[in-house]
Amino acid sequence: MAAAARRAGEPARAAVEHCFHAFATVQAALAKRAAPASPAAWDDIECPYFVTFNTKARDGSWVLRGCIGCLSPRPLSQLGEYANLAAFGDRRFDPIAEHELPGLQCCVSLLVDYEGPLAWNDFEIKKHGIIIDFESGGRKFSATYLPEVAHEQGWDHRETVASLVRKSGYRGAVDEALLGGITLTRYQSSKAKATHAEFQAAMGAR
Repeated sequence: MAAAARRAGEPARAAVEHCFHAFATVQAALAKRAAPASPAAWDDIECPYFVTFNTKARDGSWVLRGCIGCLSPRPLSQLGEYANLAAFGDRRFDPIAEHELPGLQCCVSLLVDYEGPLAWNDFEIKKHGIIIDFESGGRKFSATYLPEVAHEQGWDHRETVASLVRKSGYRGAVDEALLGGITLTRYQSSKAKATHAEFQAAMGAR
């Protein structure tokens, strides 16, 4: 199980600067320029994290455009690499194109306060992200959802875990026997978000 990051005794916290760095890195990649350097202070911070890009649907809501992260601690100085993976390497989507940038939102989630092992339903929707681990037929399965997923989908505990079981690649019945064999780890997320317009405004003010 991954451990939450600590620096000088304090948990890592997400900030809009993380989102701005993600945008700057992706923008540089699209322009075929060298990636911007991260602040030196980020070298001292290690934690699990996810980078997410969203785009606006016709009804004005934000919908997923790409998301990649890690469940084991990584230096925050590698955030730009995960931004590029989320933008160009999420196999569920086509790579982000330059013309899409003005309509994007970036979210950076730093994962903190890990607790477990717990029962399959020992988590609070909207507050906790969860990781499930289980075995079946000699195979190991694992998957995670960030804290906002179940709330945004309107799922209860069982629906959340059943969906996560499918995400893990398991295709058998999600019955009481399977649920009883699940080991759950819960965590919380420190999240920051910014639109590309906010990134551009911040860069122009510097």
